[in-house]
Amino acid sequence: MRQGAFILGYHGCDQEMAEAILAGNQQLKPSENEYDWLGHGIYFWENNPKRAIDWAQYLASTKRFKRTIKKPYAIGAIIDPGNCLDLTESLSLKLVKESYKWVDGAYRSLGFELPKNKAVSHTDKDLLNRSLDCLVINVLHDLRQHNDLPEFNNVRGAFHEGEPLYPGACIKAKTHIQLCVRENASIVGVFRVKGIDKL
Repeated sequence: MRQGAFILGYHGCDQEMAEAILAGNQQLKPSENEYDWLGHGIYFWENNPKRAIDWAQYLASTKRFKRTIKKPYAIGAIIDPGNCLDLTESLSLKLVKESYKWVDGAYRSLGFELPKNKAVSHTDKDLLNRSLDCLVINVLHDLRQHNDLPEFNNVRGAFHEGEPLYPGACIKAKTHIQLCVRENASIVGVFRVKGIDKL
């Protein structure tokens, strides 16, 4: 769970906001949507500036987000993973599964229906609205805090997304690793990405 080496992450955003962050006048704000697949926090594409700028461009072209992204941009960050809930390793996956059992039991005892991971459109095969996953991971953080266990600074996960890369492939065209940074202190520094407008 604890990782040693720094991680390079890339965050898609509006250029005006990026310039304020690069100048040290503003900090990145955590996302707190109920569908964030790694729980609440600041999202970065690990080692993938192209996906970060693609995401900013997608947001700028989407009616719901147009007003927040006027000029798509991406910045880089050096991230200290610290005590990281890493969903590419067994112990972290076990903790998430245990959190799900707790959430499921609590919802059943209260007579509530669990949220579901859902498609955002009829073409979405990846269930991009991750309400259940978000709840389970956020509850895991709450349980650790309640039980005085070391808190996770960040959450890291591989996301298999998109169409098969070629016929019969299990490799998906948009597969990536994302990092959800839970506290700004994990961001050691930010930097301008050279040639981001040409990616």
